[in-house]
Amino acid sequence: MRRALRIGLRGFLLILVLALAAGIWKREEIERLLAVNSLFDADRIVQNFSHMDRAFLTAPVPRGDGPISPLPQGTPADLPPEVAAWIEERAITGLVVLQDGEIRYEDYFLGTGAEDRRISWSMAKSFLSALLGTLVADGTIADLDTQVTEYAPLLSGSAYDGATIRNVLNMASGVRFDEDYLDYNSDINRMGRVVALGGALDQFAADLQVRDHAPGEVWQYVSIDTHVLGMVIRGATGRSIPDLLSERIIQPMGLESQPYYITDGDGVAFVLGGLNMMTRDYARMGQAFLQNGRYNDQQIVPTDWVAESTAPSAPTAPGQTRYGYQWWIPVGAEPGQFMAQGVYGQYIYVDQVNDVVIAVNAADRGFREEGVGAGNLRIFRAIAESL
Repeated sequence: MRRALRIGLRGFLLILVLALAAGIWKREEIERLLAVNSLFDADRIVQNFSHMDRAFLTAPVPRGDGPISPLPQGTPADLPPEVAAWIEERAITGLVVLQDGEIRYEDYFLGTGAEDRRISWSMAKSFLSALLGTLVADGTIADLDTQVTEYAPLLSGSAYDGATIRNVLNMASGVRFDEDYLDYNSDINRMGRVVALGGALDQFAADLQVRDHAPGEVWQYVSIDTHVLGMVIRGATGRSIPDLLSERIIQPMGLESQPYYITDGDGVAFVLGGLNMMTRDYARMGQAFLQNGRYNDQQIVPTDWVAESTAPSAPTAPGQTRYGYQWWIPVGAEPGQFMAQGVYGQYIYVDQVNDVVIAVNAADRGFREEGVGAGNLRIFRAIAESL
């Protein structure tokens, strides 16, 4: 009996040691998964959104050693009275308003500061579109109607087989992808766990097999389309997105702080939503597009690409917010009014009519509630028209 107990105890201790060893070996993965599962908790979301590098693998986007491009201080603006309540209700963390390239308003909230590098979420899509525009201009990618499998052969036989670069730019791939952030088992949340656990996003995209529509027929917001766009760019250039974005967009703009991307386990940038930078630097991107791609005394993004990418070219249904090449065109917008947009309240709003750029970061857990998006747009328009 005692011998059996000793054998059983030794077996238990061996299992315990192996479990502890496995726990230590996988500690980083476990910590990242726990961080992801609490990323949007009410008591953590604000700080998490300013420190995403604590929860994920990351890659720098070098800003270079050039001087910081100036953002002159203009006359302080008295914003419309409803803005104060909006800031509180929508959990705004950073708000920068430019007019004529000058800062008319800047402030930070909920314990955050100007130096925080905040998560872009889907505003990153607009940065990737700008990068693609430079590759189209120099002929690296000659034809947007080329099938994505030409540059990303891993997608052959997947739901993306037959889709063109233009289709994924327009979010019209037809691929089935559940974008419900509130459903733990949705595709978007499964993808988030792949990133957290160090999996491969390229393979995740290649494993998608179902289409709801033929490519180009119907607009449906499918974030993985943007990852496919990144695969195309990497396939066409043989280079990483952080290096390309640094060389062609970030360094010429003269940002204040070095951005970084969240990455998957292969070091591939999470291009559909993983860019992190200061709110003032998001405003610089908006100012570059307000100036038709010219910023810091350079033509960074081709003028014709700015016009083409911010035009409502996607096959959206009547009454929907319109969509271009990874840029949004609000309902009722005049020509030259468009925006980059990310979940939980991230915006770069560009208004060429009033010469205004509004950069917003937030931790708005109620961003999907009815009327919130329209309410944000009303605030942006009120600010722009008040200056």
